[in-house]
Amino acid sequence: MADAYRDLTRTTLAVLFIGGMITTCFWILGPFLPAIVWAVTLVIATWQLMLRAQAALWNMRGLAVAVMTLGLLLVFIVPFWFAIGTIVGHAGQIAEWVRALASFKLPPAPDWLTALPLVGARATQLWDEAADRGLRDLAPQLAPYAGQVTNWFVGAVGSLGIVFVQFLLTVILAGIMYAKGEQGAAMARRFGHRLAGERGAEAVRLAGQAIRGVALAVVVTAAAQSLLGGIAIAVAGVPFASVLTALMFMLCIAQLGPGLVLLPAVIWMYVVGSAAWGTFLLVSSLVVISLDNFLRPILIRKGADLPLLLILGGVIGGLLSFGLVGIFLGPAALAVTYTLLQAWMAEDDAGQPTMDV
Repeated sequence: MADAYRDLTRTTLAVLFIGGMITTCFWILGPFLPAIVWAVTLVIATWQLMLRAQAALWNMRGLAVAVMTLGLLLVFIVPFWFAIGTIVGHAGQIAEWVRALASFKLPPAPDWLTALPLVGARATQLWDEAADRGLRDLAPQLAPYAGQVTNWFVGAVGSLGIVFVQFLLTVILAGIMYAKGEQGAAMARRFGHRLAGERGAEAVRLAGQAIRGVALAVVVTAAAQSLLGGIAIAVAGVPFASVLTALMFMLCIAQLGPGLVLLPAVIWMYVVGSAAWGTFLLVSSLVVISLDNFLRPILIRKGADLPLLLILGGVIGGLLSFGLVGIFLGPAALAVTYTLLQAWMAEDDAGQPTMDV
C-alpha cells in the first residue's frame, strides 16, 4: 500500500513538473509563436517545391534554401506588406469615403434600366425606393462607424514596424526549417507514434496534408481573385485601383471574398453614368466571385483527402476562433481528430460482426 502511495505521488509530481515545464516553454516562446506558426505553415505548404528547386540546383540544399527564402520574401511577404501598407496608408481616405455616404443620394433610374424587358419596371421601382428611403436611412447609421472600423483595422494590424519584424522573423525561421526539414518531420512522426502508435503517425501526416492543401487553396485563390478583380477595376476606370486590389486580397485571405469591393464598384460605375463599363465590371465580378466556388475545393482536395465540409468548417471556425492563422490551424486540428476517431471506430468494427437491419 505504501509503495502504491509513493508511486501515485511520484506520478502526480512528474505530471505537474512536465506540465509546468511545457507551460514555461510556451510562455517564453510566446512572442515568437505567431512567426513560428506562420513559418511552419509556409514550409509545409512549399516543401515539395523546395525539393524540386534542390533537384534543379545540383542537389545543393543551401542554394535551394536561399532561393526558397528569397521566393517567400517576394511571393508571400511583399504582397502582404504592400496590401497592409496601402490600406493603412489610405486609412483616413477610406474613412472619408464611408462618411461621404451620409450625403450621398442615388440619381433617378437610368432609361436603359426602365427599358429592360420583363424586369425593367420592377428594377426601376426598387431603384426609386432605394433613392428615396434606403440610402437616406442607412448612410447616417454607417457614417459614425467609419472612423471606428478604420481604427479597428489599423489597431488589428498594429504598428507597421512590428509587422515587418514579424514577417522578417517568419522568413528567417522558414529558412532554418527548410535546412532541417527532414529532421523536424521525423521528430513530429516519432512524437505522434509515441503518443498513439501508427494512428498517431498517420494523424501527423494527415495534419501536414491538411495544412498544405488549405494553404495552397487559400493563397492561390486569394491571389487569383484579387489579381483578376484588380485588373477589371483598373480597366473599368475605377479610381484607386491599387488600394481596392490590396483590400480585395486581404478580404479574400480572411475568407470574406472580393464581392465586398467589386459590387460597390459596380454600383458606383452605374451611378456615375458609365453603364457600358459598369456592365463589363458586373460580368467580370460575377466571374471573379464564382472562381472561389470551384477553384478552392479542387485545391483543398488535391492537398488532403478529407471531407470537404470538414475542411471548410475548419477554415471558417479557425478564422473566427484564432484569427488569420486559424485558417490553417483549424483544418489541421479537425483532420487529426477525424483521423483518430475513424481509427478508433475501425478497431471496434474489426472485432464486431456486421449486423443487417
